[in-house]
Amino acid sequence: MSKDSKILVLGGRGLVGSAICGALKKAGYSHVKAPTSAELDLTDQAKTKTYFEKEKPDCVFIAAAKVGGIVANDTYRADFIHQNLMIQNNVFDAAFKAKTEKLIFLGSSCIYPKLCPQPIKEEYLLTGLLEPTNEPYAIAKIAGLKTVQAYRQQYGMKWFSVMPTNLYGPNDNFDLQNSHVIPGMIHRMHLAKVAGDKVFQVWGTGKPRREFLYSEDLAEACVYLMENFEPKDGQDWINVGTGSDVTIAELAALIADVVGYKGDLAFDTTKPDGTPQKLLDVSMVNGLGWKARTGLKDGLGMAYEAFEKSAT
Repeated sequence: MSKDSKILVLGGRGLVGSAICGALKKAGYSHVKAPTSAELDLTDQAKTKTYFEKEKPDCVFIAAAKVGGIVANDTYRADFIHQNLMIQNNVFDAAFKAKTEKLIFLGSSCIYPKLCPQPIKEEYLLTGLLEPTNEPYAIAKIAGLKTVQAYRQQYGMKWFSVMPTNLYGPNDNFDLQNSHVIPGMIHRMHLAKVAGDKVFQVWGTGKPRREFLYSEDLAEACVYLMENFEPKDGQDWINVGTGSDVTIAELAALIADVVGYKGDLAFDTTKPDGTPQKLLDVSMVNGLGWKARTGLKDGLGMAYEAFEKSAT
């Protein structure tokens, strides 16, 4: 990827896509396009094909997807598998026909089995059952990952996939019903502080362990890999994370400190916990020369600042 490459970021207004656009700008790339969903409906095969024929991008980052937290994934199961498969397949076909040289497909750590050994190595894919609450989304992402691998194997495309751990940061979805754990908890904790609530309910037992990566760190990893990495057998997908995790209870305490909430934390055990632990093995990406640099406490502080700005 050179500084004058024509670069397309799909999902460029979301958490990951906006961070990738920022990282590209910081790195000096000037020919970057990030169409909105209104400008390019990726679920429309004909429109996607026409757009790629016109733009002929050299490099594509696929950060567009239907995403949500545990409640949304379990509630809108058909939407999550159907819409994500449509988006992925339309983009892959259009990119191939437009001769897009390099492509990164953004997956998710939920592709790995629910009970696989920790930390999770790339090779553990398809070795066990998935977490039931987000199985439709995970299956769509696995299909995308395997499609990218197949294009490399059959046609020699320099395409590969990045599997990030749980993400948070600016431009996150802070919706109370459909958000991931950090933005959802930040929003609810902020409301509890403003209301003067004495007790804050944390969903689940608080025992599951999770790894969290600041979105701008992921963006820097994606740009670094696009610049420096070419896939080969055994390296078609790469985990990206911090290599450390915390319990949900520890996360809640950190968020309370950042938000300034002084009440007590209680745990609603009627809510599902999901996977007991999800910690990625990041040996491969570290070996390629990249490591995360934003600590969780600092990242949560910046995420809360972003929420306060979005709420005003």
